[in-house]
Amino acid sequence: MTAAQFVGVSQVFGDFTAVDAIDLSIPEGKLTTLLGPSGCGKTTSLRMLAGYLAPTSGQILISGRDATRTPPEKRNLGMVFQSYALFPHMSVAENVAYGLKVRRVGGAERKRRVMESLELVGLAHLADSKPKKLSGGQQQRVALARAITIGPELLLLDEPLSNLDARLRIQMRAEIRRIQAETQLSVVLVTHDQDEALEMSDEMVLMKDGRIQQHGSPHEVFPAPANRFVAEFLGYENFLHDGGGRLLTIRPEHVGLTADAEAAGAGAPSAGVQIAGTVRDVAYRGVDVLVSVEGDDPAGDRVAVTADLRAGSAPDLSPGDPVRVHLPESQLVEIDSDAA
Repeated sequence: MTAAQFVGVSQVFGDFTAVDAIDLSIPEGKLTTLLGPSGCGKTTSLRMLAGYLAPTSGQILISGRDATRTPPEKRNLGMVFQSYALFPHMSVAENVAYGLKVRRVGGAERKRRVMESLELVGLAHLADSKPKKLSGGQQQRVALARAITIGPELLLLDEPLSNLDARLRIQMRAEIRRIQAETQLSVVLVTHDQDEALEMSDEMVLMKDGRIQQHGSPHEVFPAPANRFVAEFLGYENFLHDGGGRLLTIRPEHVGLTADAEAAGAGAPSAGVQIAGTVRDVAYRGVDVLVSVEGDDPAGDRVAVTADLRAGSAPDLSPGDPVRVHLPESQLVEIDSDAA
């Protein structure tokens, strides 16, 4: 079952195409992230789904119904904004009750649903507090409770964690995931943070220049990026040609080094690519060491390779040292050179 669909949807502002004829199905009862850099079209796509923007062309379906021209207030969607958008003069309970009041839900039923939602986000004890008395994480939970209490067909989250500090972001990732799992809500979350998307998503949609570059579960996308853009966005730093025309990539943590550039080295992988090179930089980071090496790939092109080594087992290296880089065959990923 699909919670929503984009069918050939485009959004054009003058000469700029923000979203370019995308087709996308958003599964019911799952958390889907729209992921990509600024200007990729993810927020525009979310705003079209919410009804705040009408597509230039194409069709948007919600629960199988054509909602392309349906106004936001008639789509039965919950929305959490970057700024939380809480009413400062209202209590926490009054903020959560706002959507129910607009929908003319009766007082007793309204109170019951508000307290259920506040209990779900762990804030029932703060029902009478004002938003200014709350921490950023607590305000985020109030915004979530307000969006959930109306019983939305879809919950839309627009960069909801970007205003929180690093520790709170990690806590709220787990909290949103827990709430989604308990409620089985269909959730669409916009983010530019690949770690956030990988940790939280059932499905992730990577976008660039208004087009979908890859779509699938984190377990499908992360080990097999479709092209160089996706690979770079997900943290693959090393790119080389194998001499046969293939473009390969490998993550820094899978790169091995030995301190002798002329020898294969004990324990070197029997299959894969080896590159003789020179250390350009060594960065100690406590638990690991990043070593940057320059050398020639099998195609004869000059490449830079970064190895992420455990600090306790990394060889003692300095800039200018000769090394041999080991790229195991099992960790090399073939990719397309260009994004769509």
